[in-house]
Amino acid sequence: MGSNRSNSNNGESDELVSKEIFTTGEAAGLCNISQQTIIRCFDRGRLHGFRVPGSRFRRIPREELIRFMRENDIPTGNLEPSSKRVLVVDDDEMIIDLFREVFAPDERFEIKTATTGYDAGVLTEQFRPELLILDYMLPDVNGNVVCKTVRRNSDLAHTKIIVVSGVVNQDEVEELLKAGADVFVKKPFNIDKLIERVEELLAI
Repeated sequence: MGSNRSNSNNGESDELVSKEIFTTGEAAGLCNISQQTIIRCFDRGRLHGFRVPGSRFRRIPREELIRFMRENDIPTGNLEPSSKRVLVVDDDEMIIDLFREVFAPDERFEIKTATTGYDAGVLTEQFRPELLILDYMLPDVNGNVVCKTVRRNSDLAHTKIIVVSGVVNQDEVEELLKAGADVFVKKPFNIDKLIERVEELLAI
């Protein structure tokens, strides 16, 4: 009987972490704090959500709960997958293929790719990458613009950015770092060393 109860709880836990909207009680359980604390944070505007029409019940969207947990140093492991989301943006198909070969078989990563700044913008909103590997010179935009766009989005505050290029000078590198890039890597690069930088940035 004990085994059955455990399996049931595990099923409930799996169902809970896949939800998009949480009650205050569910949020409290995921944060490992009291429900009253969650309610106080909600009522004081520190945790955003909405009230169920015609009732006193509060509801909290998934992304908002994750933001609240991050801001308060509460582990988000129960809500976020263990693999790291990586978006590679480059108009060179050989570079795209290289990163696919490196990241796709590695269970630590989930990878998506784009070849234009426009596609990168759409994917960034949908995919919410934890790491963006970005070519400086794209067909429709340069790396500075992409970096600034990402840094203006509070939902992407934790996204790390690696810019790769073979054609920029030192002044342009400094501008990229000011725009929000975390690391600049010159092409051609050593893939093993670049992966080491990825592991450092993502703390894995």
